[in-house]
Amino acid sequence: MFRSAVKLITPWRLIMAAFLATGAVLVFFRFTRGLGSVTNLSDQTPWGMWVGFDILAGIGLAAGGFVMAAAVYVFNLKRYRPMVRMAILTALLGYIIFIVGLILEVGRPWNMWRVITNPNIHSPLYEVSLCVMAYTLVLILEFSQVFFEKFGWDRLMAVFHRLSVMLVILGALISTLHQSTLGTLFTIAPSKMHPLWYSPLLPVHFFLSCIAAGLGMVCFESFLSERFLKHPPRMDLLARIARFMAVMLTVYFIFRIGDLAVRGVIGLAFTAGFAALLFWLENLLFAIFPIIMVFRQRLNIGRTALFVVSFSVVLGFIMHRFNVAITSFHLVKDAGYFPSWMEFVVTACLISAGFIAAGLAVRFLPVHGGETAKSKN
Repeated sequence: MFRSAVKLITPWRLIMAAFLATGAVLVFFRFTRGLGSVTNLSDQTPWGMWVGFDILAGIGLAAGGFVMAAAVYVFNLKRYRPMVRMAILTALLGYIIFIVGLILEVGRPWNMWRVITNPNIHSPLYEVSLCVMAYTLVLILEFSQVFFEKFGWDRLMAVFHRLSVMLVILGALISTLHQSTLGTLFTIAPSKMHPLWYSPLLPVHFFLSCIAAGLGMVCFESFLSERFLKHPPRMDLLARIARFMAVMLTVYFIFRIGDLAVRGVIGLAFTAGFAALLFWLENLLFAIFPIIMVFRQRLNIGRTALFVVSFSVVLGFIMHRFNVAITSFHLVKDAGYFPSWMEFVVTACLISAGFIAAGLAVRFLPVHGGETAKSKN
């Protein structure tokens, strides 16, 4: 028994346990001593790392849930059915992390319920809040089928099977609304954002980018599942997903460059300076490199190459959201903000909690149920 307990102790688990313990202490300080005790936020910079990563990037990376579910249940691409449950689990955990991050970031989270009783129908945040609540509920309902299968509740399984298409369509519509509306939040600040990231079409930018990033996250989490949960990835399916991801990245990149050209600010991308460097680094990671790698190898893309490509997409997408939410404002008027080490630790705490929850779900629930069955197109 002692040896079995020792085998459960791994370096990664120790690291995640350390993040959880330290993060719990910092969260306690945040609620007892205020945001200023653990963050470098100020009146000049009220949005920081927790908004850029935990909220904007996290909710975008969770888009793979509605994309994969729509592909299977709406467009009848049954070959991707083995990927759906894990994608929905990833999306559900992403939205839970988003909600927790929002509770941490909002100055007075105990007043959040007022968004329901005192609605501001003219605010994009009102739509985002309603859509996030609705879509989280839809994700819970979609994932509940895993519990029904685990405990043999066949009647409930049959009911939800009949409702699955409706739930997926509803989830896709809701997700489309708030994914794009997150970009709408920044359209009110044209003079405060750097032109390389500001656009009146930011809602379209956000929606196109989240589809590609969501698919990239589906591929990336498949490799994480193999590394930490010993579940081999379906390379035949991941290669096809990567190809569609590359198509969406191409559409996004052409749209973004065209938007800059139409607005007459494309020249800023070719001037010497930190802004141009960030712009091309972001697009190299998120679009240019993945597009070249995937289309060069097509469906024969190897395991290592696909891992590198999916990691590049996820990293580039996070950088894009950071640049929109934080960097673009500081390039116009530097407010002297850089995340404190405590902000990094709390973010790592949330990510660790997500990994642990995913591991427990895969270990004790039939998340990968039916994956060995023969898929039909």
